[in-house]
Amino acid sequence: MKAIQVLEPGHIEIIDREIPQIESQDEVLIKVKYAGICGSDMHIYHGTSPVATYPRVIGHEFVGEVVETGRDVAHLKTGDRVVVEPIYYCGKCYSCKNGRPNVCENLQVLGVHRDGGFQEYVTVKGKNAHKFGDHLSWEEAVLIEPFTIACQATWRGDVRKGDYVFIQGAGPIGLAILQYAKYKGGICIVSDIVESKLDQAKHLGADYTINVLMQNVISEIKRITGGMGANVTIDAVCTPKTFEISVNVTSLAGRVVVMGFDNTPSQIPQFAITKGELTICGSRLQSNKFPEVIELFNRRKLNPTALVSHKMHFTQIKEAIKIIEDKSQNVSKMLLEF
Repeated sequence: MKAIQVLEPGHIEIIDREIPQIESQDEVLIKVKYAGICGSDMHIYHGTSPVATYPRVIGHEFVGEVVETGRDVAHLKTGDRVVVEPIYYCGKCYSCKNGRPNVCENLQVLGVHRDGGFQEYVTVKGKNAHKFGDHLSWEEAVLIEPFTIACQATWRGDVRKGDYVFIQGAGPIGLAILQYAKYKGGICIVSDIVESKLDQAKHLGADYTINVLMQNVISEIKRITGGMGANVTIDAVCTPKTFEISVNVTSLAGRVVVMGFDNTPSQIPQFAITKGELTICGSRLQSNKFPEVIELFNRRKLNPTALVSHKMHFTQIKEAIKIIEDKSQNVSKMLLEF
Protein backbone atom coordinates (compact mmCIF):
# COMPACT_ATOMS: atom_id res chain seq x y z
CA MET A 1 0.00 0.00 0.00
CA LYS A 2 0.98 3.67 -0.28
CA ALA A 3 1.56 6.05 2.62
CA ILE A 4 2.51 9.74 2.92
CA GLN A 5 5.51 10.10 5.20
CA VAL A 6 7.46 13.12 6.40
CA LEU A 7 10.96 11.69 6.64
CA GLU A 8 12.38 14.88 8.15
CA PRO A 9 11.33 18.53 8.13
CA GLY A 10 10.82 19.69 4.55
CA HIS A 11 11.05 16.18 3.08
CA ILE A 12 7.77 14.41 2.31
CA GLU A 13 7.41 11.31 0.13
CA ILE A 14 4.90 8.65 -0.85
CA ILE A 15 6.32 5.37 0.35
CA ASP A 16 5.39 1.70 -0.07
CA ARG A 17 4.73 -0.40 3.00
CA GLU A 18 2.85 -3.53 3.95
CA ILE A 19 -0.83 -3.34 4.81
CA PRO A 20 -0.91 -3.33 8.63
CA GLN A 21 -2.26 -6.35 10.46
CA ILE A 22 -4.44 -6.47 13.55
CA GLU A 23 -2.04 -7.20 16.40
CA SER A 24 -4.48 -6.94 19.30
CA GLN A 25 -8.05 -8.21 19.42
CA ASP A 26 -9.34 -4.77 20.42
CA GLU A 27 -8.18 -3.27 17.10
CA VAL A 28 -9.83 -2.71 13.72
CA LEU A 29 -8.36 -2.45 10.24
CA ILE A 30 -9.69 0.50 8.24
CA LYS A 31 -9.46 1.31 4.54
CA VAL A 32 -8.97 5.09 4.47
CA LYS A 33 -11.34 6.98 2.17
CA TYR A 34 -10.75 10.69 2.87
CA ALA A 35 -8.39 12.75 4.99
CA GLY A 36 -8.01 16.44 5.75
CA ILE A 37 -4.78 18.42 5.83
CA CYS A 38 -4.57 20.35 9.11
CA GLY A 39 -2.34 23.23 10.08
CA SER A 40 -0.56 20.89 12.48
CA ASP A 41 0.32 18.60 9.55
CA MET A 42 1.97 21.59 7.89
CA HIS A 43 3.85 22.38 11.09
CA ILE A 44 5.19 18.82 11.15
CA TYR A 45 6.22 19.15 7.50
CA HIS A 46 8.01 22.44 8.23
CA GLY A 47 9.63 21.18 11.43
CA THR A 48 7.85 23.72 13.63
CA SER A 49 5.80 21.26 15.67
CA PRO A 50 7.08 21.12 19.26
CA VAL A 51 5.74 17.60 19.77
CA ALA A 52 6.12 15.58 16.53
CA THR A 53 8.68 12.84 15.97
CA TYR A 54 10.21 11.70 12.68
CA PRO A 55 9.92 9.91 10.33
CA ARG A 56 6.14 10.13 10.54
CA VAL A 57 3.11 9.18 8.48
CA ILE A 58 1.07 12.29 9.14
CA GLY A 59 -2.69 12.85 9.23
CA HIS A 60 -5.14 12.85 12.13
CA GLU A 61 -8.35 13.88 10.31
CA PHE A 62 -9.54 10.81 8.44
CA VAL A 63 -12.47 8.53 7.75
CA GLY A 64 -12.76 5.09 6.24
CA GLU A 65 -14.43 1.72 6.01
CA VAL A 66 -13.89 -1.12 8.47
CA VAL A 67 -12.45 -4.14 6.67
CA GLU A 68 -11.57 -6.33 9.66
CA THR A 69 -12.25 -6.33 13.40
CA GLY A 70 -10.58 -8.00 16.34
CA ARG A 71 -12.60 -10.50 18.40
CA ASP A 72 -13.02 -8.03 21.26
CA VAL A 73 -14.58 -5.28 19.12
CA ALA A 74 -18.34 -5.74 19.51
CA HIS A 75 -19.69 -2.38 18.33
CA LEU A 76 -18.27 -2.49 14.80
CA LYS A 77 -18.47 -4.83 11.84
CA THR A 78 -16.98 -5.11 8.37
CA GLY A 79 -18.37 -2.41 6.10
CA ASP A 80 -19.09 0.14 8.84
CA ARG A 81 -18.20 3.72 7.96
CA VAL A 82 -16.17 5.35 10.72
CA VAL A 83 -14.33 8.48 11.74
CA VAL A 84 -11.19 7.98 13.80
CA GLU A 85 -10.54 9.68 17.12
CA PRO A 86 -6.77 10.23 16.92
CA ILE A 87 -5.76 10.34 20.60
CA TYR A 88 -4.37 7.52 22.72
CA TYR A 89 -4.21 7.94 26.49
CA CYS A 90 -3.33 5.92 29.59
CA GLY A 91 -6.59 6.25 31.56
CA LYS A 92 -4.65 6.30 34.83
CA CYS A 93 -3.08 9.75 35.27
CA TYR A 94 -4.69 12.77 36.95
CA SER A 95 -5.95 14.22 33.64
CA CYS A 96 -7.53 10.98 32.48
CA LYS A 97 -9.18 10.33 35.84
CA ASN A 98 -10.73 13.80 35.68
CA GLY A 99 -12.23 13.40 32.21
CA ARG A 100 -9.45 15.20 30.36
CA PRO A 101 -7.68 12.44 28.38
CA ASN A 102 -6.74 14.98 25.72
CA VAL A 103 -3.97 16.18 28.04
CA CYS A 104 -2.96 12.76 29.34
CA GLU A 105 0.55 12.62 30.82
CA ASN A 106 1.31 9.89 28.28
CA LEU A 107 -0.67 11.33 25.37
CA GLN A 108 0.01 10.01 21.90
CA VAL A 109 -1.67 11.43 18.81
CA LEU A 110 -1.99 9.65 15.49
CA GLY A 111 -0.02 11.48 12.84
CA VAL A 112 2.14 13.15 15.49
CA HIS A 113 3.58 10.56 17.89
CA ARG A 114 2.24 7.49 16.04
CA ASP A 115 1.73 6.97 12.32
CA GLY A 116 -1.53 8.53 11.22
CA GLY A 117 -4.17 8.34 8.55
CA PHE A 118 -2.39 9.47 5.38
CA GLN A 119 -2.11 5.87 4.22
CA GLU A 120 -4.40 3.51 2.38
CA TYR A 121 -4.98 1.22 5.38
CA VAL A 122 -4.53 1.78 9.09
CA THR A 123 -5.17 -0.12 12.32
CA VAL A 124 -6.59 1.67 15.37
CA LYS A 125 -8.14 0.68 18.66
CA GLY A 126 -11.80 -0.17 18.19
CA LYS A 127 -12.80 2.41 20.81
CA ASN A 128 -11.18 5.08 18.60
CA ALA A 129 -13.42 4.30 15.61
CA HIS A 130 -16.84 5.99 15.69
CA LYS A 131 -19.70 5.18 13.32
CA PHE A 132 -21.58 7.97 11.59
CA GLY A 133 -24.80 8.07 9.59
CA ASP A 134 -24.95 6.34 6.21
CA HIS A 135 -26.54 9.48 4.75
CA LEU A 136 -23.34 11.47 5.32
CA SER A 137 -20.79 11.62 2.50
CA TRP A 138 -17.12 10.89 3.13
CA GLU A 139 -16.41 14.56 2.40
CA GLU A 140 -18.80 15.63 5.15
CA ALA A 141 -17.70 13.04 7.70
CA VAL A 142 -13.99 13.82 7.40
CA LEU A 143 -14.77 17.22 8.96
CA ILE A 144 -16.08 15.61 12.17
CA GLU A 145 -12.64 15.66 13.81
CA PRO A 146 -12.02 19.41 13.19
CA PHE A 147 -15.47 20.15 14.59
CA THR A 148 -14.57 18.27 17.79
CA ILE A 149 -11.82 20.86 18.19
CA ALA A 150 -14.44 23.59 17.84
CA CYS A 151 -16.72 21.82 20.29
CA GLN A 152 -13.87 21.64 22.81
CA ALA A 153 -12.98 25.33 22.43
CA THR A 154 -16.57 26.48 22.97
CA TRP A 155 -16.88 24.13 25.95
CA ARG A 156 -13.66 25.45 27.48
CA GLY A 157 -14.96 28.99 26.92
CA ASP A 158 -18.34 28.08 28.42
CA VAL A 159 -20.18 29.75 25.54
CA ARG A 160 -23.75 30.52 26.57
CA LYS A 161 -26.79 31.83 24.74
CA GLY A 162 -26.51 35.59 24.30
CA ASP A 163 -22.76 35.75 24.94
CA TYR A 164 -20.67 37.98 22.71
CA VAL A 165 -18.10 35.56 21.28
CA PHE A 166 -15.02 37.00 19.57
CA ILE A 167 -13.19 34.54 17.32
CA GLN A 168 -9.78 35.59 16.06
CA GLY A 169 -9.06 33.92 12.73
CA ALA A 170 -11.37 32.77 9.94
CA GLY A 171 -9.42 29.70 8.87
CA PRO A 172 -11.05 26.24 8.97
CA ILE A 173 -10.90 25.95 12.77
CA GLY A 174 -12.09 29.52 13.30
CA LEU A 175 -15.04 28.92 10.98
CA ALA A 176 -15.85 25.64 12.73
CA ILE A 177 -15.75 27.46 16.08
CA LEU A 178 -18.04 30.11 14.60
CA GLN A 179 -20.61 27.49 13.63
CA TYR A 180 -20.44 25.82 17.02
CA ALA A 181 -20.72 29.10 18.91
CA LYS A 182 -23.73 30.07 16.78
CA TYR A 183 -25.30 26.67 17.51
CA LYS A 184 -24.90 27.44 21.23
CA GLY A 185 -26.61 30.82 20.82
CA GLY A 186 -23.60 33.13 20.80
CA ILE A 187 -23.45 36.55 19.13
CA CYS A 188 -20.33 36.06 17.04
CA ILE A 189 -17.63 38.49 15.97
CA VAL A 190 -14.89 37.18 13.64
CA SER A 191 -11.62 38.89 12.73
CA ASP A 192 -9.10 38.16 9.99
CA ILE A 193 -6.80 39.93 7.54
CA VAL A 194 -8.35 38.38 4.42
CA GLU A 195 -11.63 39.89 3.25
CA SER A 196 -12.76 36.75 1.39
CA LYS A 197 -12.45 34.75 4.62
CA LEU A 198 -14.54 37.34 6.42
CA ASP A 199 -17.14 37.08 3.65
CA GLN A 200 -17.24 33.34 4.26
CA ALA A 201 -17.66 33.97 7.98
CA LYS A 202 -20.65 36.22 7.23
CA HIS A 203 -22.13 33.50 5.05
CA LEU A 204 -21.80 31.05 7.95
CA GLY A 205 -23.59 33.33 10.39
CA ALA A 206 -21.06 35.76 11.82
CA ASP A 207 -22.97 38.70 13.28
CA TYR A 208 -19.99 41.04 12.88
CA THR A 209 -16.63 40.87 11.12
CA ILE A 210 -13.44 42.87 11.61
CA ASN A 211 -10.67 43.28 9.05
CA VAL A 212 -7.69 43.88 11.32
CA LEU A 213 -5.72 45.57 8.52
CA MET A 214 -8.33 48.29 8.22
CA GLN A 215 -10.00 48.47 11.63
CA ASN A 216 -8.84 48.73 15.23
CA VAL A 217 -9.83 45.48 16.88
CA ILE A 218 -10.13 46.76 20.43
CA SER A 219 -12.22 49.81 19.56
CA GLU A 220 -14.46 47.77 17.25
CA ILE A 221 -15.13 45.15 19.93
CA LYS A 222 -15.96 47.90 22.43
CA ARG A 223 -18.26 49.58 19.91
CA ILE A 224 -20.09 46.36 19.01
CA THR A 225 -20.58 45.34 22.64
CA GLY A 226 -21.50 48.78 23.94
CA GLY A 227 -18.23 49.13 25.82
CA MET A 228 -18.54 45.81 27.64
CA GLY A 229 -16.10 43.70 25.65
CA ALA A 230 -16.46 40.15 24.41
CA ASN A 231 -17.70 37.68 27.01
CA VAL A 232 -15.73 34.88 25.37
CA THR A 233 -12.64 35.38 23.20
CA ILE A 234 -11.25 32.39 21.32
CA ASP A 235 -7.83 32.84 19.73
CA ALA A 236 -7.55 30.70 16.59
CA VAL A 237 -4.69 32.80 15.17
CA CYS A 238 -2.37 31.88 18.02
CA THR A 239 0.35 34.53 18.05
CA PRO A 240 1.68 36.42 21.06
CA LYS A 241 -0.02 39.56 19.74
CA THR A 242 -3.45 37.95 19.36
CA PHE A 243 -3.18 36.55 22.88
CA GLU A 244 -2.54 40.06 24.17
CA ILE A 245 -5.51 41.36 22.20
CA SER A 246 -7.67 38.58 23.67
CA VAL A 247 -7.01 39.74 27.22
CA ASN A 248 -7.58 43.38 26.34
CA VAL A 249 -10.94 42.91 24.58
CA THR A 250 -12.58 40.46 26.99
CA SER A 251 -15.27 41.70 29.36
CA LEU A 252 -15.23 41.61 33.13
CA ALA A 253 -15.85 38.02 34.27
CA GLY A 254 -15.12 36.88 30.71
CA ARG A 255 -13.31 33.85 29.36
CA VAL A 256 -10.25 33.68 27.09
CA VAL A 257 -9.54 30.45 25.21
CA VAL A 258 -5.98 29.94 23.95
CA MET A 259 -5.26 27.35 21.26
CA GLY A 260 -1.70 28.18 20.21
CA PHE A 261 1.65 26.40 20.54
CA ASP A 262 3.85 29.49 20.21
CA ASN A 263 6.68 29.55 22.75
CA THR A 264 7.27 33.30 22.43
CA PRO A 265 6.21 35.16 25.61
CA SER A 266 3.35 37.66 25.45
CA GLN A 267 3.36 41.02 27.24
CA ILE A 268 0.31 40.77 29.52
CA PRO A 269 0.17 42.65 32.83
CA GLN A 270 -1.36 40.74 35.72
CA PHE A 271 -3.72 43.57 36.62
CA ALA A 272 -5.73 43.18 33.41
CA ILE A 273 -6.54 39.60 34.43
CA THR A 274 -7.11 40.29 38.13
CA LYS A 275 -9.21 43.41 37.62
CA GLY A 276 -11.71 41.61 35.42
CA GLU A 277 -11.32 38.24 37.15
CA LEU A 278 -10.79 36.74 33.72
CA THR A 279 -10.68 33.01 33.16
CA ILE A 280 -7.83 32.14 30.80
CA CYS A 281 -7.68 28.55 29.64
CA GLY A 282 -6.02 26.43 27.03
CA SER A 283 -7.92 24.21 24.61
CA ARG A 284 -6.12 21.23 23.10
CA LEU A 285 -7.60 18.51 20.89
CA GLN A 286 -10.88 17.30 22.46
CA SER A 287 -12.15 15.33 25.42
CA ASN A 288 -14.97 12.87 24.69
CA LYS A 289 -16.57 15.17 22.12
CA PHE A 290 -16.97 12.75 19.19
CA PRO A 291 -20.46 11.46 20.14
CA GLU A 292 -21.84 15.00 20.47
CA VAL A 293 -20.37 16.18 17.18
CA ILE A 294 -21.40 13.04 15.28
CA GLU A 295 -24.97 13.51 16.49
CA LEU A 296 -24.99 17.08 15.19
CA PHE A 297 -23.52 15.95 11.88
CA ASN A 298 -26.10 13.18 11.58
CA ARG A 299 -28.84 15.76 12.22
CA ARG A 300 -27.16 18.17 9.78
CA LYS A 301 -27.08 20.97 12.33
CA LEU A 302 -23.68 22.13 11.05
CA ASN A 303 -22.34 22.98 7.60
CA PRO A 304 -18.99 21.17 7.35
CA THR A 305 -18.49 21.23 3.58
CA ALA A 306 -18.58 25.04 3.62
CA LEU A 307 -15.02 24.79 4.97
CA VAL A 308 -13.75 22.74 2.00
CA SER A 309 -12.01 24.71 -0.72
CA HIS A 310 -9.89 22.01 -2.41
CA LYS A 311 -9.95 18.25 -3.01
CA MET A 312 -7.06 16.29 -4.49
CA HIS A 313 -5.94 12.66 -4.77
CA PHE A 314 -3.49 11.70 -2.05
CA THR A 315 -0.78 10.99 -4.64
CA GLN A 316 -0.78 14.74 -5.34
CA ILE A 317 0.35 15.59 -1.81
CA LYS A 318 3.30 17.70 -2.96
CA GLU A 319 1.06 19.73 -5.27
CA ALA A 320 -1.44 20.11 -2.43
CA ILE A 321 1.26 21.52 -0.14
CA LYS A 322 2.33 24.01 -2.82
CA ILE A 323 -1.27 25.22 -3.14
CA ILE A 324 -1.64 25.58 0.62
CA GLU A 325 1.61 27.57 0.83
CA ASP A 326 0.70 29.82 -2.11
CA LYS A 327 -0.68 32.95 -0.45
CA SER A 328 -2.43 33.94 -3.68
CA GLN A 329 -4.63 30.85 -3.39
CA ASN A 330 -7.76 31.10 -1.27
CA VAL A 331 -7.30 27.84 0.62
CA SER A 332 -9.54 26.89 3.50
CA LYS A 333 -9.67 23.10 4.02
CA MET A 334 -7.78 20.80 1.66
CA LEU A 335 -9.07 17.22 1.47
CA LEU A 336 -7.18 14.19 0.20
CA GLU A 337 -9.06 11.35 -1.47
CA PHE A 338 -7.73 7.83 -1.02
